[in-house]
Amino acid sequence: MPEYGETWTYESIVGAVPGIDVPPRAAIAIQIAVFEGAVLLLAWYYGLWSAAVAGTVAVAVAALGSAEMLRIGAAVRRTDPPAAYRRLLFGTSIEVVLSVLAFVALVTYLVRLSPGSSLATVFGPEAPLPVVYLTLLVLWDLCYRIGTGWWASLVGLWRSARYRFSPAAAGQFRRIDAETILFGFAQLLLVPFVTEYPLLVAALVGHVLAVTVVSGSSILLLWRREHVTASA
Repeated sequence: MPEYGETWTYESIVGAVPGIDVPPRAAIAIQIAVFEGAVLLLAWYYGLWSAAVAGTVAVAVAALGSAEMLRIGAAVRRTDPPAAYRRLLFGTSIEVVLSVLAFVALVTYLVRLSPGSSLATVFGPEAPLPVVYLTLLVLWDLCYRIGTGWWASLVGLWRSARYRFSPAAAGQFRRIDAETILFGFAQLLLVPFVTEYPLLVAALVGHVLAVTVVSGSSILLLWRREHVTASA
């Protein structure tokens, strides 16, 4: 098992409960069961079945994000990366800072910038407190995945620009960058549920495009360096 400081914050939390050793797949299954169970229970109790579809998709996207984080983290550790890259990716917790910024921006939009906030539009002017609580919790989960995607993408480009790798290692890092792009594209599943809010659509699509450009640049840089070395 990786040491603390060499994992995503998400992985550290899963492994921090004393006396409990949960395999990654089981942790994701528990995540889905708890969040989806809460979505369905509140939808039934408050008669909000129209909102349950959006909640279910959000839970699925968050779970897919968890799976991608675990895949990317495991792939990075298997490749035996440069120590500085590993520390930047896992040890700084900057993905949490980026996630907080994204979440605060989202809440600011929902509360202040959107006339008749989207929460009120979906749940009514007097949304039940448990529903608001769960909604914000799921939104934080999604923002954490977005922040992690940003950081993985940026650090990946820095890694590819800073270091030279063997063909085998370069190929593995290209696959990691491709996973990071896939990580971003999964969040486009949320777009159909925010089409009435152009700023949220622009933010989601812009996030995916930015990750694609940055991680795509990393892939291209690795590929060019590998071919330059091979032809030298």
